[in-house]
Amino acid sequence: MLHYKVYSRQHEEWVVLVHGAGGSSTIWYKQIREYRKHFNVLAVDLRGHGSCMIKNSPTNYTLDLVSKDILNVLDSLKIEKAHFVGISLGTILIRHLAESNPDRFLSMLLAGAVIRITPRLHFLLGIANTFKKMIPFMWLYKMFAWILMPKKTHQTSRSLFIKEAKKIKHREFLRWLSLTAGIAKYLVKINEKDTNIPALYIMGDEDYVFLEPVKRLVTSQPSSQLVILEESGHVCNVDQATKFNEVSLQFLRSSLA
Repeated sequence: MLHYKVYSRQHEEWVVLVHGAGGSSTIWYKQIREYRKHFNVLAVDLRGHGSCMIKNSPTNYTLDLVSKDILNVLDSLKIEKAHFVGISLGTILIRHLAESNPDRFLSMLLAGAVIRITPRLHFLLGIANTFKKMIPFMWLYKMFAWILMPKKTHQTSRSLFIKEAKKIKHREFLRWLSLTAGIAKYLVKINEKDTNIPALYIMGDEDYVFLEPVKRLVTSQPSSQLVILEESGHVCNVDQATKFNEVSLQFLRSSLA
């Protein structure tokens, strides 16, 4: 089972925090203190990330496998429904769960959302797949970090990403990279549908790789809304934590009214 931490059990509703590739549950350190005032909070470490080490993992990972990992934790804690909050790759996992298990959702909050494999991202993944066995994978992580988070205002989130990525073993990097194969068509397929689950996208105005597809998406889905944070990059929950907390809690708490 995934490694996880529970913060507060005194509320009626749960928030489940899902980090992105190369990160860990520590990416939410600026949210947990505020979230736990209003919700029970569950933060997971995905396979091979943070403190999670699962033996006998398959060579290739799939969305079904890594998403089911999250549900297994919810089942063990007897959490029937929750608000799901994700960043980057975590938004893909949440969107996959919303497609396969919509009954487990109260709402979903997708930050730094990846809803399309844009030409720039396709190029980056192509480089990673071409050189994955030739050069140290940390070089690839650092390249991704600088391309996705290039500005001085992104320094904290970029440094945190690189620090957490250093904890990942090379075989785990290859397993997660295998998940990207064929994912482009799947993302188009699922994101064309409106799940009718209340959804909030929070994006940084400097998220040059992923922002534009999200802008187009929300115009066609009545259940979705978009907030763009100024002076913020891909990891907007770190770059603009105070504003992120304000906006996200307003959305999450609206279901309590």
